[in-house]
Amino acid sequence: MQQEILQDSHERMQKSLETFHVELAKLRSGRAHPSLLDQVMVEYYGNPTPLNQVASINITDPRTLTVTPWEKPLVKDVEKAIRQADLGLNPATSGDCIRVPLPALTEERRKDLIKVVRQEAENARIAVRNIRRDANHQFKELLKTKDITEDDERRAMDEMQKLTDQFIKQIDSALAEKEQDLMKV
Repeated sequence: MQQEILQDSHERMQKSLETFHVELAKLRSGRAHPSLLDQVMVEYYGNPTPLNQVASINITDPRTLTVTPWEKPLVKDVEKAIRQADLGLNPATSGDCIRVPLPALTEERRKDLIKVVRQEAENARIAVRNIRRDANHQFKELLKTKDITEDDERRAMDEMQKLTDQFIKQIDSALAEKEQDLMKV
C-alpha cells in the first residue's frame, strides 16, 4: 500500500516538474521559438482556437518567427491575436505570412522575466509539497485504520521526504539554468 502511494506521488511530482519545464520554455530568452506563441488564441469561426491549430509557425532566423495561416482570410485575425496576447511582440504582415520579430531584451525586461521564472519555480515547489502533504495524510489514515505500523508510517514519510527533496532540487537547478540563460546578452 505504501509503495502504491509513493509511486503515485512520484508520478504526480514528475508531472509537476514537466509542467514547470513547459512554463520555462514559454519564457523567451532572446531567441525565437515557436512555443512563444503557444498561448495565443485566434477567433476562428467564432471560437477561440490556439494559433498552432490555424497556422504554421516557423523560425526564419534566431530573432524572427514566421506565422503562415492556413486560410488567407485569417491573416488579419492572427496578426490581431498576436498583438493582443500581451507578449510585447509587434507582428508585420507581408502577403500571406506574418513576420514576428523579437525585440532585444533590455536589462529591465530580463529582470522582470527572472521574477516570473522564480514565481513559476515557487508554484512548482508548492505543487510538490502539496503532493507530499497528501501522501503523508494517506499514511496517517493507514495508521489510524491499523493497516500499517508506526515504524512503517515513519519509513514511508521519510521516503516521501527524500522524494520531495529530489524533485525540489531538480526544480531549483532548472531555475538556476534558466536565470543564467536569461542574463546572457
